[in-house]
Amino acid sequence: MTSEIVAKTAPGTVGVLLMTFGSAPKPEDVPAYLASVRGGRPAPADLVVEFQRRYQVVGGSPLIEITRQQATALEAELKRERPDGPRFAVSIGMRHSPPFIGDAIRAMAERGIADLIAVILSPQYSPYIMSGYHKAVDSACAQLAAEGKPVRAQVAGAWHLNSHFLDALAGRVREALASYPPEVQDTVPLLLTSHSLPKRSVDHEPEYLNQLQETVRAVVERVGLTDDRWQFAYQSAGHTPEEWLKPDMKDLLPGLREQGHRHVLMVPVQFLSDHLEILYDIDVAAREEAESLGIAFTRIESLNLSPLFIQALADVVLGEYGCGLASTDGER
Repeated sequence: MTSEIVAKTAPGTVGVLLMTFGSAPKPEDVPAYLASVRGGRPAPADLVVEFQRRYQVVGGSPLIEITRQQATALEAELKRERPDGPRFAVSIGMRHSPPFIGDAIRAMAERGIADLIAVILSPQYSPYIMSGYHKAVDSACAQLAAEGKPVRAQVAGAWHLNSHFLDALAGRVREALASYPPEVQDTVPLLLTSHSLPKRSVDHEPEYLNQLQETVRAVVERVGLTDDRWQFAYQSAGHTPEEWLKPDMKDLLPGLREQGHRHVLMVPVQFLSDHLEILYDIDVAAREEAESLGIAFTRIESLNLSPLFIQALADVVLGEYGCGLASTDGER
C-alpha cells in the first residue's frame, strides 16, 4: 500500500479559484453534463443527441483547457505585479463538470491553503443568478471545516466596469473592424450579445441587466460607436418552455438585411473564452442565419488569454485581497 504525497504550498499562500459553468469536453460526456445542469434530472434523449451533434460539429469544447491556461497566466501575472508577496496559487473549478468546485477547494486545503479568493468568470454578478457557485463554495468549506481543515473563502462580486476588461473588449472590437475593407469599416453594424436567462431569474434581480447595459455602453464609448451602429441582443436561450430574455441575436439579422446591410460583427460581452455558446451558437448557427440572408458574418476574437484580460483578473484578485483577507489578520 502506497501513500499519496501531497505537495504543500508555502505558508501564507492565498488560493485563487477561477470558477465557471463547465462543459462536456467530449460528446460522450454530454449526458452527465446536462444532468448536472438540470439538477440531477436526466436530459431528454433528443436533447442529448442534439448537444452531442453540436459538440461533434465544433470538435468539442475547449473551455476547461482555456480556463486552465487562464489560471496559469493569472498566477504569473499576480507574481509579476506583487513580486514581494503575497503568494497566490491559482486553480480552476467547474459547476457542472470535472474538475468540480468542491474537489478543487479540497485539493487546495490538502496543499495547506487556508485562505481562498473565488472568482466567477462572469464580469456581471448577481447573488441570485450566481447562487449555485456560492452553494458549491460554502458546501466544500463546511465539509472541510467538519474535518478539521478550515478554509476561509470569499467570492468576488461584479467587475463588469474593470478598465482592463473593458479595454480588452474594445481592443478586440477595433481589431475586428480593422479587418473590414476600408469602405465599410465605418458602417458595419455590431450585435453585442449576452447569454439569455429565464425572465423569472432577472425579475428577482434586475441589477444584473443594468450591469450588462453598463458594460455594453462602456465598450461602445471606448470604440466610439454611434447609437445607429449597434444593438444589444441575447443568445443561447435554454431548451425549456418558460420565457427567456429577448431579442435573440438571430431575430435581429433580418432587420439588418432590410436596412441594406451586407456585413455584421458579433461582439459577445459576457463570454470570456471559446466554448459551445461561442463556437456553435455564434460561429455555426448565427453564421448560417446571416449568410442565408446574404450578410457576411464576423465575430470578435474571444478574450481567452488576452494580456489585458489577465490583468483584469489580477485586479479582481488583488482588490478582494486588499479589502478582505489582507485586512483580517486571521479574523473573518
